[in-house]
Amino acid sequence: MEEKRYLIFDYGASHGRCLVANYNGRSFSMEQVHEFENRPVRYGGTFYWDILRLSSELDIGLLKAFKKYKDIVSVGIDTWGCDFGFLDKQGRLLANPANYRDELRHRYKPVLDKWIGEYEIYKLGGANTNPIMAAYYLYALKCEGAAELEYADKFLMIPDLLNYYLTGEAVNEYTNATMSLLVDQENKRWQKRLIDGIGVPDNLFLKMKAPGTVLGKLRKELCAELNIPQIPVVSVASHDTASAIAGVPLTEEEKKWAFISLGTWALFGQETKDIKTGLDVFESGFGTQGGVDGMNNLINMITGLWIIQQCRERWNRERGEQVCWDEVAAAAVSAPSGKAFINVQDPAFMLANPDMPGVICDFCRETGQYVPQSMGEVARVVYESMVLKFKDSLYKMEKITRHQIELFHVFGGGVQNGKLCQWIADALGKTVKAGPVETTSVGNLLMQMKAMGDIATVNEGRRISAASSKIKEYSPENPMDWNENYSRYKNLFG
Repeated sequence: MEEKRYLIFDYGASHGRCLVANYNGRSFSMEQVHEFENRPVRYGGTFYWDILRLSSELDIGLLKAFKKYKDIVSVGIDTWGCDFGFLDKQGRLLANPANYRDELRHRYKPVLDKWIGEYEIYKLGGANTNPIMAAYYLYALKCEGAAELEYADKFLMIPDLLNYYLTGEAVNEYTNATMSLLVDQENKRWQKRLIDGIGVPDNLFLKMKAPGTVLGKLRKELCAELNIPQIPVVSVASHDTASAIAGVPLTEEEKKWAFISLGTWALFGQETKDIKTGLDVFESGFGTQGGVDGMNNLINMITGLWIIQQCRERWNRERGEQVCWDEVAAAAVSAPSGKAFINVQDPAFMLANPDMPGVICDFCRETGQYVPQSMGEVARVVYESMVLKFKDSLYKMEKITRHQIELFHVFGGGVQNGKLCQWIADALGKTVKAGPVETTSVGNLLMQMKAMGDIATVNEGRRISAASSKIKEYSPENPMDWNENYSRYKNLFG
């Protein structure tokens, strides 16, 4: 077949990329044409996303892509989950969306949990009752008497806002909508009981669009301004985790596989056909998020590389220059194992802090452990604690699903740390297939290909992903050391 080109916008919590995927009928290659920072802004005590800047990056990416390739067939956008903005009746943005690490929603989570009941919220919405979920911020806005709620006409998650900018079509994409905690996932509709409980009008919430369908075309005015063709915009799995899971390079479908998305957040879980909302699932930390092709994603949302990223920012300031990630990884490997552990889910590690190494040292001191003395020791504590959380999550997940996992697909930026991938294989006692880094972009592409008729199912696309990706395999080598560390970890944190 003649080569086809697709345009991918992949927005992460710290940076974004625009890529052109070239598909030849058997495999694809990806070329990055634009990259940009995504830097939140603190203003008036609130931590915001700069949505205007993020929208302008769409223009830049479109211009660069079409300058090089005139035959792009469609475009799709994925972003992080949980955050949202409002449009008024005239389609105008009412305020910059707040960042999920803004303090307000964390402050109101216990209030809403007490008002409705945290387990009741979980049963109604299905997803993890993490304080970052949109429901908690929506409730905070209601309690604070936020002006934007008075004039709001449409509730749009971040990728919905960006798709609205491109097309003028206001819809809610399903996978990202589930990250609001306001979706009845059994029936694929908005959860009116929970929306009413929060106290906001249910007419703010729009028809949900399934991933892998055409949303509309680029606005005529935008195309005229940029001098580009009016190509289709596809509603992909716009939650980046759902997109990454869709893009897994799967060649052994008969195996019981699970995944770890290893980025700012570490998302640990597996695909399921059913939605699990039992008390045992809730107490284990797992929740259900929307997936593709009628599947669901059973996930434990674990604070991931955010902690070491915050540490590195401190080390950069202390040194007055950038500390490269290879240096951090090498220092961690050189440091002794098992000196101390942190509970990565502790609220102290979730919010931004200018001295995260100090927070880690304080936590170790307060829990009666060895206090790390160097960059390498701090990094070792962070990496080992995260891996031990994975080990704990594996035990819980296998108990929930009642079957043994044979293989882990690990993807995201963290796979560039080979030693970390080996530690995961050792601790879990499972084979790890690491890569590609850009699995989220792959899932974005596959949903575009499905919408445009190039593939019929996501598993067909996953085989193409496997044929197009470089994967590194890690086999367990030293599980006994991790079993000893896990025993100490459990004694500390239960």
